[in-house]
Amino acid sequence: MNELTLHPNVYKTGASKGLISLLERVWVREHKPGDGTMYIISGFANYNGGVRFYDTFRRHIDDGGKVVAIFGGSTSSRLTSKQVVTELLNAGVEVHIINRKRLMHAKSYGVASEAGQMLVVTSGNFTGPGMSQNIELAVLLDRPTTHTLNFSWDDMVGSMLAQRWDYYQPDIANSAHPAWKLLYDEEEAGLKLDETDEVTMILRLSHADTARIMADRGTKASLGSQYFWLSKEAFDFLPPLTILNRRGYKTTYSCNINMKFVNIGIVRSVRVTFEADNNLDFRLGTGPLRGTKLVGRGDLAAITRTGEGSYELRLFKSGTPLYDALVPYAVTFVGHQGKQYGMIQNIDFYPIIGIRSTAARRIHS
Repeated sequence: MNELTLHPNVYKTGASKGLISLLERVWVREHKPGDGTMYIISGFANYNGGVRFYDTFRRHIDDGGKVVAIFGGSTSSRLTSKQVVTELLNAGVEVHIINRKRLMHAKSYGVASEAGQMLVVTSGNFTGPGMSQNIELAVLLDRPTTHTLNFSWDDMVGSMLAQRWDYYQPDIANSAHPAWKLLYDEEEAGLKLDETDEVTMILRLSHADTARIMADRGTKASLGSQYFWLSKEAFDFLPPLTILNRRGYKTTYSCNINMKFVNIGIVRSVRVTFEADNNLDFRLGTGPLRGTKLVGRGDLAAITRTGEGSYELRLFKSGTPLYDALVPYAVTFVGHQGKQYGMIQNIDFYPIIGIRSTAARRIHS
């Protein structure tokens, strides 16, 4: 069945609620690992854009399949990162970089297999924002439709690679290869956060988030790791999740962030983990809140991104004026326990909580 989605969670014509859901259908649910070739075409790409599917690509290639990716590159603009290309090459993906004197706008994904061709045409780049919180349209054309159109992935990609464009294939064993000069470093020191990424996640908490916070210290109920479970669409809210951990078939991708716990006045380095092979959730370590009894089920957490790896966490009890002002932003449900989340720009969030400008926020902090 063909599907159209407008994400994040805006409109859909089928079961899939966004671009990642469509790609899960194409590359995971309706595909046998090792069968045929998967394709990625995108002008922009970063590490978190692919973190949901790195293991999918790896298993497909290990079982005899192939993955081909074409990305844009530039010596002066941040188009495709070294981190995403390195991860794909390590998985065995065939990567092509176009040195783009003119902007490559094409974004499409899919597979050619014995069962036929599946094609996703979309505005979403292979980036965290493109896969999650940007407003992106995506259309999935199923196998009968692509057959009717006489569409062929092999022919289209073959025609692209036959053009007299400035193509490069990076070599993982040769750091001096000219292709690497077309890629930017996501972990470069002093990398400035784009203004559009200065946002706050409003999270209505569940029992799983707060059970250990409400427990008495030292009791059995307080034992275990203390996490907030974030939205599955948090790919663009975090730095590159490049800390890889494989335990058997269960793979996680993590990063460390600097968190200011405003309510208790401390700053800690905490870890965020994406469970790629389990429930596909993001876990935010909030250990300093254990036993504080500051929030329970139904209360709010506001997680503010202030820098590339810097965040602030504020807690708001239900029934308070600030809770009432912020809870309308938590519009999207997560799971089936009444948990909700939403995003608000920092420039709009700070006045609500009584901080009127960026300068005032720095003074307040």
